[in-house]
Amino acid sequence: MFVADIRIKLKKGVADPEGKNTAKALELLGFSEVAEVKTSKFFSIHLDTHDEAAAKAQVEKICLALLANPVINDYSYDIKKVA
Repeated sequence: MFVADIRIKLKKGVADPEGKNTAKALELLGFSEVAEVKTSKFFSIHLDTHDEAAAKAQVEKICLALLANPVINDYSYDIKKVA
């Protein structure tokens, strides 16, 4: 079995209104040293396979089919074998 830790983030230049609103709220709360906030999504997916290449192929398909929009998102992942 493998666990894939996947991070989806906005591409450079794509507006991040949630990040901007969070930065503004932090400033209002007195955190004046916060210069910028960027948001991302994190998924931890367990794959029931013993083949690392198959696990990587599945993660690529999952990212492109559902988790990431290739027009506005970049994604990265780490795959670890678990007992």
